[in-house]
Amino acid sequence: MEWAMFTSVRNRGGRASCQENPDTFKIIRTNTFMTWSEATLESYCGDLIRAKETGRNLMTEKYARMEGRFPPLDPELVEIIDKIVKQECAWAEELMVKYPDVKMARPIYSSQDTPYVVSSETYSRGELATYSKKTLELYIQDILEMKTKDINRIELAMALMSREFSEKSQA
Repeated sequence: MEWAMFTSVRNRGGRASCQENPDTFKIIRTNTFMTWSEATLESYCGDLIRAKETGRNLMTEKYARMEGRFPPLDPELVEIIDKIVKQECAWAEELMVKYPDVKMARPIYSSQDTPYVVSSETYSRGELATYSKKTLELYIQDILEMKTKDINRIELAMALMSREFSEKSQA
């Protein structure tokens, strides 16, 4: 469902090259989702189904939110998103310190956004804003549980992706 939504996003400059690469999209999204609890995954799947049934494209909404072209969210949802993003940015910083030679795909903070590069913070806020309240509440539980177990979700997702990209390149 996400791929169908993603490939139908209309960019201002035409189709992005990433919209032509389903394998990379699948690896990135699958390995990100592997860090989520089953309850969060089920809730997000429900979000996708409801969006499809009502003609919403969550990917279009994500990019529109990243560009500030959607109305503000309910303050309660913003509070949850702020907590999630704060922890994700902290994990990204930890990762950069732990692996200084690893280059992140994006800068961490929205203060580093440019017209050509969007930060992880801005990207995450845009995506999280498309989730239902239930999915956000479950996801923040996942985040807090990982934090108490000293698991860096960003590092875990990147390790999973790296392994899969490596296996793909060797095939």
